Amino acid sequence: MAKIKHNDFIQTIDEILSGAKQQGTIHLYAEDTVLDGRTIQINGRNLFHFATTSYLGLEYDHRLKNAAIAAITKYGTQFPLSKTYISHPVYQQLESKIETMYGMPAIVTKNSTLGHLGVIPNLIKDEEGIILDHQVHWSVQNASLPLKLRNIPVEMIRHNNLQMLEDKIKDLSSKCNKIWYMADGVYSMFGDYAPVNELLALSKKYPQLQLYFDDVHGMSWRGKNGTGFVLDILKELPENVFLMSTLSKSFGASGAAFFCPDKKLYDRIKNFGGPLTFSAQLEPASVAAACASADIHLSDEITILQQELEQKISLFNEMITKSTLPVITPNNSPVFFLGTAMPLTAYKLVQRLFNEGYFVNPGLYPAVPVKNTGIRITISRNNGDEQIKGLTEALEYHYPLALEETSNTLNKVSMAFGIPQPDSQEKENTIKPALNYQYKTSIKQINAALWNKLIDKQNIFDWDGLCFLEDAFTNCSEIENNWEFHYFIISDNFGNPIVATFFTFGLWKDDMLAPVSVSLQLEEKRMKNPFYMTSKVLGMGSLFTEGNHCYINKKHSLSKDALLLLLEKAEMLYQDLNADMLVLRDFEENQWLSDLFHNLGFIKIGMPQTCVITDINWNNNQEFAAILSPRSKKHFTREVLPYEKMFRVIIKDRLTDNEVAHAYSLYKNVKNNNYAVNTFTYPIAVFEKMAAHPFWEFILVYLKDDTDLEPVGVLFCYKNCAHTYVPSLIGMDYTVSRKYNLYRQLLFQGIKRAQELHYKRVELGITATFEKRKLGAQLISKFAYLQAKDNFSMELLNTMQIENKAPL
Repeated sequence: MAKIKHNDFIQTIDEILSGAKQQGTIHLYAEDTVLDGRTIQINGRNLFHFATTSYLGLEYDHRLKNAAIAAITKYGTQFPLSKTYISHPVYQQLESKIETMYGMPAIVTKNSTLGHLGVIPNLIKDEEGIILDHQVHWSVQNASLPLKLRNIPVEMIRHNNLQMLEDKIKDLSSKCNKIWYMADGVYSMFGDYAPVNELLALSKKYPQLQLYFDDVHGMSWRGKNGTGFVLDILKELPENVFLMSTLSKSFGASGAAFFCPDKKLYDRIKNFGGPLTFSAQLEPASVAAACASADIHLSDEITILQQELEQKISLFNEMITKSTLPVITPNNSPVFFLGTAMPLTAYKLVQRLFNEGYFVNPGLYPAVPVKNTGIRITISRNNGDEQIKGLTEALEYHYPLALEETSNTLNKVSMAFGIPQPDSQEKENTIKPALNYQYKTSIKQINAALWNKLIDKQNIFDWDGLCFLEDAFTNCSEIENNWEFHYFIISDNFGNPIVATFFTFGLWKDDMLAPVSVSLQLEEKRMKNPFYMTSKVLGMGSLFTEGNHCYINKKHSLSKDALLLLLEKAEMLYQDLNADMLVLRDFEENQWLSDLFHNLGFIKIGMPQTCVITDINWNNNQEFAAILSPRSKKHFTREVLPYEKMFRVIIKDRLTDNEVAHAYSLYKNVKNNNYAVNTFTYPIAVFEKMAAHPFWEFILVYLKDDTDLEPVGVLFCYKNCAHTYVPSLIGMDYTVSRKYNLYRQLLFQGIKRAQELHYKRVELGITATFEKRKLGAQLISKFAYLQAKDNFSMELLNTMQIENKAPL
């Protein structure tokens, strides 16, 4: 099976966050000598603090500080022993107070991340399954994924989608004794809530359903004794509801607390909870501060503190409601999210607010979908009323300016988040320098000489190649192979083209570039549902082509403006088509383009390397071997050349119906054994149209001693008008391939044919790069840039990255 290097999810995140760092919006340092929770000093400026997650501001309470100081004086800075052996003197006091608050014993952990890592693998048995809300906190997802190694199903649903949850429950009910749904109580970015009552009703309908809530953002500011949002709704934990809370954030100290209504499970987790057993325990100062905070939570004072915060939240809500600012999820939590869609708009708005004296955070991928970037504003009890009013006024003034500065609009933001369009008629910031825009839906509407002058040197997207693709993939009866074509040319006022490209709109498998193990899992599910985890994609180029699909005259003074206009028009088409994803490909490494695409809301991903041969200045096999590296020459003389005599090679520019049928069966052999790039199987009609097209030819390879006179291998080759030879698809009899190195022989025959026809370039495709490099191919790294309506599919694929050891 062909091997390719798949995209690194962590590298993608790193690139995005590096962009935010360059813009000066993350990885900052507070410079205060004293902190009070109301202001924070950054780069020499005192800013009003609207980014804390300590909504009650208890970390500055003198009682907590005095308790921490006293504990350090008495017990030192740490107690370096596992809690399995012994806890330091203050721990028992804290556990008793937490039990009084919640009415049940707690397992106190170092923090919620380690808590999930310790609890979840102990909680979930091998015969059970997990369903994750796709916005549940990363720490919950991270603790769940390793359970796939125990053959535990780990599924994912769209955020708060109860119908999808019910469908997953039905799917898992025959396989799992218990089904665990994991969600946040209050979500950290949009400030919205889990539908707790509806989930409880669903658990009554399906008794297998267990509910696991991470409620760290609901703690202290909500509920009796400040026990959080979830318990405020439920009042007490039913036997099938499990809760992770926190002693940090609004609680004002450090640590987390897990609550389990099942006594046996509680004892098992406390006995051996992975990091809970082997990690160091909370420091005496943290535990003492938590004890002091627990005293406040157990007093009437907590209600007063909650009411004070509620008044400030209400004031901000009142102010923001009167504006046209797009708060994505109006609510009464302390967390508000103002949508900007484009990351660059978020960066500029954050910078503008910094300059006005207000500190807020950008909300970035992967915490939110990249096209759902915005700024997160948190309200705390420390914020003054005048500060809240001032922030609102600053937002109203600077938000439209940030939109204008980045060629963004409120309408675009509304479309990105799927929220109602603003009532006001907004002037679109369309880029209108001296540019002319041409849009067509068929290559036949574009002058062939013009198109070939711009885009003719690669692959199958010269003018004639696109005529073939349109003929093969439009009006197709199979939905997965039915494409729309969209062409764009941007020129200056003198008619000089600056940017040109084409897009296709069709169905893609979400796992197209995922590891083979992931695709094998998904293909099992596609046996029942052929379109499981597929998306409607508006993609630059097509799934049949590769190479630089986008012509850019970089020397033109309006090249950036032309590219921005292209992207604006492509995004409008993306919205009109109601596509799930917009993909720009295949670009070589270019920092300017990377920065531009990132700032406009695109995620950069690595594509498989493409294989190209440009040195075809040889006349025979010996001369070909001479241009290879010593190692490749040895491979060629041992693994390729000796087998050539075993084959008979015939080249045809037409195939009979029977030959097409046999060649198609050989193609399907390869397709069904190769998931390195997982696409839909092309229908036989595509190959019938190839057989009738003047620019396609077929290299048929027969065994010399074969009496059946049927080829055992075939290369489907396109002859580009600009001296590029493209062995586009391959078909093989695998029994022959293993015995006679058929694959290597087909590659070599394709290269030989290009030399015979005096072509200057051979494009060998993207898979099996190791084999192609040994025949002299140059490997070219390519990148794609994509944006999606949400990041559900990408996060779902990320949950599948761990290899499943069970037979597939």
